[in-house]
Amino acid sequence: MASPASAAETAAAPTVSAKGAFLIHGRSGEKVFAKGADTKRQMASTTKIMTARVVLSQPNLNLDKKVTIQQAYRDYVVNKGASTADLKTGDKVSVGTLLYAMMLPSGCDAAYALADTYGSGSTRSARVKNFIKKMNDKAAFLGMTNTKFDSFDGISATGNNYSTPRDMAKLARSAYRYSDKFREIISKTKAVRYGTASNGNSRTYTWHNTNQLLGSYSGANGMKTGTTTPSGPCLVFTAKRDGKVYIGVVLNASDRYRDAAKLLDYAYGSRTASTMQLRQLPENAQRD
Repeated sequence: MASPASAAETAAAPTVSAKGAFLIHGRSGEKVFAKGADTKRQMASTTKIMTARVVLSQPNLNLDKKVTIQQAYRDYVVNKGASTADLKTGDKVSVGTLLYAMMLPSGCDAAYALADTYGSGSTRSARVKNFIKKMNDKAAFLGMTNTKFDSFDGISATGNNYSTPRDMAKLARSAYRYSDKFREIISKTKAVRYGTASNGNSRTYTWHNTNQLLGSYSGANGMKTGTTTPSGPCLVFTAKRDGKVYIGVVLNASDRYRDAAKLLDYAYGSRTASTMQLRQLPENAQRD
């Protein structure tokens, strides 16, 4: 019986710009491609995959639970110069909406709200610290032996928020297989969601997915971007064609979308990376 990587084995392995890269078969977890697979690197907002994974595994999770947006979440985004979902202070939004707000426009305000909601403690800082501990506990559970989290969104003051391409592929595969809701969220190029303002009026939020591989590469169906100065451009990506799922990671990549397309072409035995036209984001959309 042919191995899942057999299509790739007939072609020459691609050259990618990423300093670290890893590609696996989604069903088996079998390695298809590796470059610097176990070198620790900062991974920026791809950290939010773990934030979502922890939230989605909470006991008796209610995605309709309402969370009130605090001014502290907005202040944090301003102070850090971070990507934002522009959540409005006093709005009540569901946990499900916060997951969209975190995964599509890469809202660090939404990530903060989720950490504050699902961490334990009597103060916000204690709750955030506890939530990050849950992230590290989940990493250990998943066998991510070269990973440490010190933030809920990938913005690290100390540089102690790092992983490896192999570990991030483990996380991505776990998240992808764990939750239908997660797969639904990450597959959307755009989402329109609603909150309730403090005056009782409905507020409409429209978010575009920063992952430009979606809508650009045939079969691409999600995951997460990330960019900071220490990490460089990063991308965790998934695709499904003819029932075959591949999951990949590129860290510190000068051409992350082309890298991802090359790796997926390698897996699928196709040749579309060189002609791929990237989906363009609206002018006012977040970049990450």
